[in-house]
Amino acid sequence: MDVSIIIPARDESGNLPDLLDEIGAAMQPLGLRYEVLVVDDGSSDDSWSMLAARTASDDTLRPIRHRRSAGQSTSIWQAARLARGRWLATLDGDGQNDPADLPRLLERARSERLEMVAGHRTTRRDTWFKRFSSRVANGVRSRLLRDSTPDTGCGLKVIRRDAFLKLPYFDHMHRYLPALIQFQGGRCESVPVNHRPRGTGASHYGLNNRLWAGLLDLMGVMWLRRRCRLPAECETMEGKADKEEQA
Repeated sequence: MDVSIIIPARDESGNLPDLLDEIGAAMQPLGLRYEVLVVDDGSSDDSWSMLAARTASDDTLRPIRHRRSAGQSTSIWQAARLARGRWLATLDGDGQNDPADLPRLLERARSERLEMVAGHRTTRRDTWFKRFSSRVANGVRSRLLRDSTPDTGCGLKVIRRDAFLKLPYFDHMHRYLPALIQFQGGRCESVPVNHRPRGTGASHYGLNNRLWAGLLDLMGVMWLRRRCRLPAECETMEGKADKEEQA
């Protein structure tokens, strides 16, 4: 399997059918073997029954279900371990990320031999509060972590699966993936991507789980940064070891 596309979704039954159709339209011309893992994160709508019915006609779809919501990071973490692709691609389930950007991000990651390519929403289609809070959060995070990533909150990312599996797990880790990759010697780039208005439903993020939780997470990631000593060059009896094998 070349690519595993991961979509964490909670109460997104109104957006998922069109999103899955768009993914198929974007991926099929590439000639890559791919799968789509949709994680139903404790939805109270008919997301699971819709996904179950769709598997009868879509052999790329692999639904996963949390009976109780475990959050976006846990959804991505568990799907990554069940994934069969060499590359992981993540998309939000609300339809705001454009699947048409996937081929470009994949090509960038593969041609430049990067561990990760992150989307950068240069034109946001969100409320003023979400735009303002994201601008502040990105500015503070970038200054403290020096990860050179202008928009770490964008759900559209491509990452090598083996690099992801080496990262430490914690709740909300998805907001710090570029920094975590870089801590272990990986290379990450950001590219502009399209951003669209939400389809149906409502966002599950508010002030408490964006600002206050983010401050605690940031302090924890800063601690990880100070304690990390990777990559460290070493030699064996056969000669210098490959950095990729160390990290």
